Amino acid sequence: MTSEELLQKVRKIEIKTHGLSRNIFAGEYHSQFKGRGMAFSEVREYQPGDDVRSIDWNVTARMNRPYIKIYEEERELTVMLLVDVSGSRNFGTQSQMKRDTMAEVAATLAFSTIENNDKVGVIFFSDQVEKFIPPKKGKSHVLHIIRELLSFEPEHTGTNINAALEFLTNVQKRRCAAFLISDFIGNLSLTLSSREGRRTGPVDPIVIASRKHDLNAIQIYDRRDAELPNVGLLKVRDPETGARVWTDTALSSVREAYAKAWHDQQEALENIYTKTGIHNISLRTDEDFVKKLMQLFRN
Repeated sequence: MTSEELLQKVRKIEIKTHGLSRNIFAGEYHSQFKGRGMAFSEVREYQPGDDVRSIDWNVTARMNRPYIKIYEEERELTVMLLVDVSGSRNFGTQSQMKRDTMAEVAATLAFSTIENNDKVGVIFFSDQVEKFIPPKKGKSHVLHIIRELLSFEPEHTGTNINAALEFLTNVQKRRCAAFLISDFIGNLSLTLSSREGRRTGPVDPIVIASRKHDLNAIQIYDRRDAELPNVGLLKVRDPETGARVWTDTALSSVREAYAKAWHDQQEALENIYTKTGIHNISLRTDEDFVKKLMQLFRN
């Protein structure tokens, strides 16, 4: 991609996503993510009409008269985008590739963030963390993120979602709103004892990340990730491992096994979301993502 082509694509995605974030998502974003926490500010003497539940009993005991705690809303928020740049994002059989939809969704979230004067950062990951853009404010910062979303080429093609979540936990010390944007063709796991429902090994990265941050999962997939068409004999290539294999899509057993593998994967993901309390949506590349993203905010 030439510099001119990149600039044209950046401009196109800016026009589309900035308009969406300003006109549609800004209000939803503000109501769902702003002021979620309350930070302690000071104590003062109790006054008639104050909420008795705010009384600081330790200070009251020391001073022999009632004092209450004063809190203020934590207005500034940090948003972290964890974007999958593995080989499987370079796949698309409908209107566009998965990487294009990922870029549009991430850009919309980034513009929604700066519309509310918050910081936004990005973690690009494959089977390792490929690049980290620290959280900052401002339109120029978001345009830099969009350029990277469109042009960044990773060194590796595999997927390790757990590594990205571990990095998020280590690098982002304060609570943030995090959006994990991926096709989830990877090693996201949750180690639980099926009989007792208790953890049997080390705490999983997704459990730690979901407890520390407001973690949201956005799955981007293509129609052919979920189902094979009947088009006869095909030679297919795994974009992450490079393995090639001949597949006879005319056989109903092959198509059914493929669909079952997708269904089992989705069930496993839903199980993880349920156990960790993560809000999530699935977006197909040929669908309008506006309604689904609004649904995520409202959930």
